[in-house]
Amino acid sequence: MSSTGWNDIETNMTTPIIVVHGGAALFESERHEPAKQGCEEAARAGLASLAAGRSALDAVVAAVRVLEDCPAVNAGVGSVLTRAETVELDAAVMVGTGLRFGAVAAMPPVHHPIEVARMVLEDGEHVLLCAGGAGVFACEHGVELCDPDELITPRALRHLQDAHAHRADGTGGRGAALDPGTVGACAIDQSGHVATATSTGGTTYKRIGRIGDTPMCGCGTYADDRGGAASATGHGESIIRITMTRRCVDHMRAGASATDAAWRVVAELAGDVAGDGGIICCDRSGRVGAAHNTEHMPHAAAVVHAGAARVVAGLSLAPNTDLMAELLG
Repeated sequence: MSSTGWNDIETNMTTPIIVVHGGAALFESERHEPAKQGCEEAARAGLASLAAGRSALDAVVAAVRVLEDCPAVNAGVGSVLTRAETVELDAAVMVGTGLRFGAVAAMPPVHHPIEVARMVLEDGEHVLLCAGGAGVFACEHGVELCDPDELITPRALRHLQDAHAHRADGTGGRGAALDPGTVGACAIDQSGHVATATSTGGTTYKRIGRIGDTPMCGCGTYADDRGGAASATGHGESIIRITMTRRCVDHMRAGASATDAAWRVVAELAGDVAGDGGIICCDRSGRVGAAHNTEHMPHAAAVVHAGAARVVAGLSLAPNTDLMAELLG
């Protein structure tokens, strides 16, 4: 079945579906399979939540939790380091009903910052907490801060050392070329509501206190039931400048499919600000899309179709690939 025929399925409820990404970047060869496998496991976890009748928010948080435990990507365990060799985490969730948003930024180390972002959303007093304030909020809500060493991997230390060396020899201070990238998930549940979740350690050699696109509403994370949901990854400052996920959702709200909206906004990222990155999205019709202009973007999508779970996963996408068509076979 082509993705364009998805809307023709006669049902009283939306078919739940989820799509995840493991970051738009250049992944070293030893991380290819672990990152791809992590995305597949995350998609399966999200689909299991949806199949049990849970909400899209439950599904995307379940998926991102899996990726936060995967050392091949840049969220939770495996997060990259600031130039002071510290871990500062960004995470956000958003639901399409009521445009409810919750996020943490430059947060002290915890194993699952996406859970704290969800707590911010559900608490409802604020939409974004940062640094020490986010840590205090987490502790007040029963989440313990962890030892940074529990999140730091040899790869993260190596990338930081390389960045310091490049700074010293005058070839540049950013060590982000091989950063494994942000992780994220988008889903629609059987009630037709969308949600998205995004989590990251940021970028190698960032300044203490740097906040990227992930926790900024409409930049790295956005959802609106009238259009869909999107999670972005890549060079955060560029993504912020074009409010990438809001643009993507607006394209879907105007009638573009998830696939068309994803490739269009990646082209806008490159054309408007010469940015590198990628995006995943889910439209209000329950179609998913993914696109990137980087070497790699590990990804996976999952749906129950014709009575069976279907999952597709990959390391990268050829230009204009229709992920939905690949999923439905």
